[in-house]
Amino acid sequence: MKKVLLSVAGFDPSAGAGVLLDLKVFARMGFHGAAVITALTTQNTRSVKNVYALPAKLVREQYRVLAADLTIAGIKIGMAGSTENLKAIGTILAARRGIPRVLDPIIRSSSGAQLLEGGAVLELLRAIRDRATVLTPNLDEAGVLVGAPVHDIAGMKDAAVTIYDRCRVPCLITGGHLEKEAVNLLFDGRRVSLFGKPKIAKDVHGTGCFFSACLLGYLAQGRPLARACRLATELTHRAIRAAVRVGRGRPLMP
Repeated sequence: MKKVLLSVAGFDPSAGAGVLLDLKVFARMGFHGAAVITALTTQNTRSVKNVYALPAKLVREQYRVLAADLTIAGIKIGMAGSTENLKAIGTILAARRGIPRVLDPIIRSSSGAQLLEGGAVLELLRAIRDRATVLTPNLDEAGVLVGAPVHDIAGMKDAAVTIYDRCRVPCLITGGHLEKEAVNLLFDGRRVSLFGKPKIAKDVHGTGCFFSACLLGYLAQGRPLARACRLATELTHRAIRAAVRVGRGRPLMP
């Protein structure tokens, strides 16, 4: 029977991010993808216009019905959409401690739209405490989680340690937006690991979703965390190079 990976995330109708991109990545890696939708958005390749969070009751019901039928081998959490949905997601993660669980803490879109209501950061950290395999914020999201800007590798290290201390979950900060280099930094609770690639001068939509989805795929294949992070960094780098323009906005991950 084919292994199933579950995306719990928002719906981007352009398919540049969220559940549609996650499912594409899961299929690319040989898995069957299933999804629990947390929010609907009106957006295109240029910007996010509006976000409509679904009721937490519906999020729980989607998951309950799928879990009664499918053997889930890994879970990726993306945009929650609301504080109530974060509580539902915490329950889902707690029920699945035996499988890889990757959380991409989407707070704002890259075009600047707020994707998680204000004041929900502490609830996010509470919801995932001791309940995930790895957290994958970008520089901006890491800054929101620690309450201070993160601009360089030294700041990434400090932020990753602080985030781990607050939620007891290994933290991989993606550094594709560093000024001079592209370096991802992992703190697993004991040591720091760096995964660098040449910086690509290309503004691509969906890179964070793509990275966290393929990271889950490698973990579900049985790869150790640091090795999975390195492989996901490499695959994401290749995908950014191959990004395609389908609309009038930014290119999308292939």
